[in-house]
Amino acid sequence: MSYVVMNVVDVPPERAAEFEQRFATRAGKIKDNPGFEAFELLKPDGESTKYIAYTRWRSKADFEAWVSSPDFAAGHRQHANAGPVSTNSETWMFDVLEGEYS
Repeated sequence: MSYVVMNVVDVPPERAAEFEQRFATRAGKIKDNPGFEAFELLKPDGESTKYIAYTRWRSKADFEAWVSSPDFAAGHRQHANAGPVSTNSETWMFDVLEGEYS
């Protein structure tokens, strides 16, 4: 089955709009990469400040190829140029064992 990568990003409330804007301006850079299946940016509900950038790939190798691609570098250039918006982040990686889809 698929491979899922979630970047859990802690964003201070006063920087949330900037964080969302950065994602909006790089939208679409991922979708044409081989093995890409899905992307979602999840906004926290309630008091949490943790956003989740969810991606699903055909395989771990496809994800790793994207991380090495020019599209990945271009999408993360804002972070390198303007500095991070987040105070902390971590990456969670999973092999999908089961799934149901409509």
